[in-house]
Amino acid sequence: MEIRGPMLLPARREEIELQTLDGLTLVGELALPQDREPVATLVTLHPLPTAGGFMDSHILRKAAARLPALADLAVLRFNTRGTTSPRGTSEGAFDGGTAEAFDVAAAMDVVTARGLPHPWLVGWSFGTELALKYGLDHQIDGAILLSPPLHRATADEVAAWEHADPRLVILVPELDDYLQPPEAAERFSSVPSAHLIPVEGGRHLWVGEHQTRRVLTEIVAAVNPDALPLPLEWHEALPST
Repeated sequence: MEIRGPMLLPARREEIELQTLDGLTLVGELALPQDREPVATLVTLHPLPTAGGFMDSHILRKAAARLPALADLAVLRFNTRGTTSPRGTSEGAFDGGTAEAFDVAAAMDVVTARGLPHPWLVGWSFGTELALKYGLDHQIDGAILLSPPLHRATADEVAAWEHADPRLVILVPELDDYLQPPEAAERFSSVPSAHLIPVEGGRHLWVGEHQTRRVLTEIVAAVNPDALPLPLEWHEALPST
């Protein structure tokens, strides 16, 4: 059976709640490999909630659906403050990326409490701003930026990654609405150690199975390259829905 679209592969999935230092409860989900321990962890940060972004934004949902089974990864998704998805609504109100620092910290508290290994932040659009601004406050192996607009992260916050241990991987769509590869190369030039990947034909929302597979492959290439190439077919039983 071809792996595509919303197909849900086997995993241990748990609805979780995250507690912020400013007293809010956020809703989320933790997906783990079905019958073994994860080798690394993705802490996902969703696109802009005021433009429809949430923990189920399709690349993040597909990462949680596929990568525990295909790449032995733990995938943590959650709604930032004031954001609603089918999982529920996180308390609080959208704060433009400021108080969301507490939301990132709450997710990392889950990683620590659960003993999840080798955490990476995976931000998409608005989520990349949170990763850039607050990722270096935490013990992470790196950050993967999908379609970074660079609307909120300052030049100094970007440059700080050059002198830090965590790795920085940046996927920039060729046809992005906000930041295309030539400008991205200029604006990330203060981090020459970053791995900037221009994606030919890519668009900001990564629509379509071809783009989904490219993004998931680049994530796994950074986090657990031994799992590559990702299978395109699944031959075992699927979980009931």
